[in-house]
Amino acid sequence: MTSTKPFDISKRRVLEAYWHVKANRGAAGIDDESIEMFEADLSRNLHKLWNRLSSGSYFPPPVKQVEIPKRQGGVRILGVPTVADRIAQQVVKARIEGELEGLFHPDSYGYRPNKSAADAVAATRERCWKYDWCVEFDIRRAFDELDWDLLRKAIRKHVKDPWALLYIERWLTAPAVSPDGVTVQRTKGVPQGSVIGPSLMNLFMHYCFDAWMQRKYPRTPFGRYCDDAVAHCRSESEARALLSAIEQRLQECKLEMHPEKSGVVYCRDAGRRGSYPRIQFTFLGYTFRPRKVKARNGKAWTSFLPAVSAAAIKRMNRTIREWHLPRQSPASLSELAMRYNATLRGWLNYYGHFYKSAMRRVFDHFDQQLLRWARRKYRKLADSMRLSCRWLKKMIRRVPRLFVHWLAFGRITVRTMGAV
Repeated sequence: MTSTKPFDISKRRVLEAYWHVKANRGAAGIDDESIEMFEADLSRNLHKLWNRLSSGSYFPPPVKQVEIPKRQGGVRILGVPTVADRIAQQVVKARIEGELEGLFHPDSYGYRPNKSAADAVAATRERCWKYDWCVEFDIRRAFDELDWDLLRKAIRKHVKDPWALLYIERWLTAPAVSPDGVTVQRTKGVPQGSVIGPSLMNLFMHYCFDAWMQRKYPRTPFGRYCDDAVAHCRSESEARALLSAIEQRLQECKLEMHPEKSGVVYCRDAGRRGSYPRIQFTFLGYTFRPRKVKARNGKAWTSFLPAVSAAAIKRMNRTIREWHLPRQSPASLSELAMRYNATLRGWLNYYGHFYKSAMRRVFDHFDQQLLRWARRKYRKLADSMRLSCRWLKKMIRRVPRLFVHWLAFGRITVRTMGAV
C-alpha cells in the first residue's frame, strides 16, 4: 500500500526501533511512563508514534535531567528521554547509522556496530608494545559542550533525508527539565543518555579529531572511544608536541581538554629504561602500567599491560556491599546465584578480558560477603571462621558452576578475613 504521508517511514521501522529500546531497558522520562506502561497499549502507542513521525508532526517532549555521581566526586547530568522519544530517536539513528559508518575511522570504537570498548583496549595494548610513548586525553563535559553550528554543518553534509534532518534539529533544541523541576533552554550539546546523542558525538569527533589526525599526523596511530582517546608516539618530544596540538585543535572546535585526565605517558617495560614521572594511564576502566608477567617456563619479565583499574574495583566492591548479602539469610545459595550472576558475568566478561587475575580482588570480596551470609544462615558456622571457609571451599568443589567466577578461576582461594 502506498503511503500518503509526507515522510516515507514504515511501520516496520518503528516496530524494530521499539524492540531495540525494549532490549536496552532504561528509566522513565518526564512523563513517568515505563516500558511496561508503554506496552500496556503497545499497538496504539506505536501507531500513534508512527503517524506523527511520518506526518512531520512529531515534537519531542522535554528531556528529564538526572544527576549521576561521578567516580571522582561531583555529579554528571544525564538526559532521560521518554520511552516514545527513545523509539523515535532509534528510528532516525537506524536510518543514518549505515551512511555514517562508511565515514568513520576504523579506530573510532564508541557506540558503533561490531566494535566495543574491549576492542579499543586490545588495540591500545598492542600499540603500547610498539611505541614507547603515548598521549592520553579526555574532553571535559564533551556531550554538554558540542557546538551546534559546527555539528549542524557536519549533519547537513552527511544526512540527506529531510525527515531525519527535521527530527535531529528538534532533538538538538528540545528543552530539558532539571532535577528540581526547572525548564532549561539548551543552546549547545546533546543530552548524554539520549539514543541519537552518541551518533552525533561520533560525527562531531570525526571532524574534530579523527579526520584531523589523518590529515596532520597520518603516521600516528590512535584509538578513540567517544571523548576518550590515546595516541601513540615514538619519542617524548613528539608526544608533547602532539598533546599541545590536540589541545589547540579542541579549542578550535570549542571543546576543552580535561587537564587531570590528559598527558604524556612513557610505556615502560623490561626493555625500556629511564625514570619518567608518568608511566601509567587509565583508558575505559583499564589501567595500563608496567606489570610482572610469567611465561609457562617460569621466566618472569615486565610488560606494559592493561588490567582493571583501582577505581573500577572500588566501584564494583561498593556495588557488592550495597547488595547486603549477609541480610539475605532466608535465600538459598542457588537463589543468590540467580540474583547476581548476570552482574558478575558482565564484570568478568569485560574486566577479565586482560590480566584476568586482577579481578580476584572483586570476587574475593564477593566470597567474603557469602561467608558472612553463611555465618548468619547456619548456626554451626556462626562462631568459626575456619569452618566457614571450609564450607565455602566445599561448595566451590561441589558446584563449581554455581557462580560464574568459581568456574572462571577454577578455584578461589578464600583468604583469612579477620575483619569480616
